[in-house]
Amino acid sequence: MLIGPVFYILSLFLLPFMPSKSMAEPFHTIKKPSFESPNQPFDSTLKHIYLTFDDGPLNGTANCIIICEREKVAASFFQIGLHQSRSSKGRKLYEQIKSNPSLFSLSNHSYSHAYGKYMWFYQHPDSATLDFLKGQAVLAPTNNLVRFPGNNAWDTKDAKKASWLVKPLAHKMDSLGWDVIGWDMEWRFNKYGKPMQSPETIALLVDSLFEHNQTKTKNHLVILMHDHMFASSADSIKLEKMVGLLKKRKHYQFDKITQYPGLKNALN
Repeated sequence: MLIGPVFYILSLFLLPFMPSKSMAEPFHTIKKPSFESPNQPFDSTLKHIYLTFDDGPLNGTANCIIICEREKVAASFFQIGLHQSRSSKGRKLYEQIKSNPSLFSLSNHSYSHAYGKYMWFYQHPDSATLDFLKGQAVLAPTNNLVRFPGNNAWDTKDAKKASWLVKPLAHKMDSLGWDVIGWDMEWRFNKYGKPMQSPETIALLVDSLFEHNQTKTKNHLVILMHDHMFASSADSIKLEKMVGLLKKRKHYQFDKITQYPGLKNALN
């Protein structure tokens, strides 16, 4: 989710940010996680699309799962540890994603989403790292991919992009062997959490970015969306229509973000 005039909707349900004593742990005590090596070949003759959904599990996550399964398109979910752990519904949606690794990948979007306190979060990279480690423990993904809350940053073997605010955290993530994943385009939502652009507009933007080579990696395009955008039937139809439009382009292929080129150690 981008930081902007739209206040982070879910922060209405979260407690004010109160760092715990454990978050003050010195960074040098943090142990590197271990991951298996990737084995995800991709067809270089095609243009690869990565549908990524952020901030779940939420209302809307179920529709994202159903549509992607029905359309048989790969998708990737960057989830919040707190959202997974605070309700049985959230855990059920989480398990539903993890139970279909051939179609879906699940990755770490932090434990707290910074509790909406983005400046504090990124100005204290050691605490932010611990927040991601907590998210990793709760979500237990089988990959080393993370996405920063409210910031479009990249740190893989081949892709580097980080603002001055998040660069210290990106360096720490890199030292732990994680890949930081950003996005090439976003399907934005309005103050009510509903999609702003039409499915046709999104599909045309995908075409344009590929045509003009305006993606982080040539012929690979990452789309950012948020689960809550598709909570209603009317809005979920928009997601299905957008996917259908892109599927008609025979040279487009949908892949999981763990198949993105230049990653360190992604698995599923």
